[in-house]
Amino acid sequence: MIGKLTGIVDSITDDTVILEVNGVGYLVQCPASTLSRLTVGASASLMIEMKVSDDAIKLYGFGSAEEREWFRLLQTVQNVGGKVALAVLSTLSPRDLQRALALGDKAMIGRAPGVGPKLALRIATELKDKAASLMTGGMMLGADEAGAMSIARSPRGPEGEAVSALVHLGYSDARAAEAVARAAGALGEQTETGALIREALKGMAR
Repeated sequence: MIGKLTGIVDSITDDTVILEVNGVGYLVQCPASTLSRLTVGASASLMIEMKVSDDAIKLYGFGSAEEREWFRLLQTVQNVGGKVALAVLSTLSPRDLQRALALGDKAMIGRAPGVGPKLALRIATELKDKAASLMTGGMMLGADEAGAMSIARSPRGPEGEAVSALVHLGYSDARAAEAVARAAGALGEQTETGALIREALKGMAR
């Protein structure tokens, strides 16, 4: 299995790139966010997801391991294949997708081509809790980001994890802590992390 390719960008189309590696040109499908960072003739490294079927071998490329994890996660939803998952990641950055899932914002998810209202609702519903888990687990973060999150995780427990998740989404420590404190006050003690994140985001959106 191919997990990563590093080579020279030979050509770019609307949704693919040919990456030349040691004289072999690999055709790789990529989200728009990844393609926008590539330049013909320049060196590039792509994280690869390889799909093997009876009649084809397809390579999907991403600029980061985080994007690849979201590509995999999106396809756990019924009726979401590689094409739709790429469309979602071409429309929403991982951070925007995290925020949309935490808020249950099916309208934002539905902005992706090929994602109708019913599918957007299914994605929002089925990935809601998984998104919260990924945001607090640090499994898709670089070492520096994960370290920053562990430092920010105070107090510990669901409230601390919710604060860390909001900091990862780009909010300041102070604003995140205030929003989570209000959410905890509204929802009560022992509220699970995902619910705290969603309530805090709703509060800040008002």
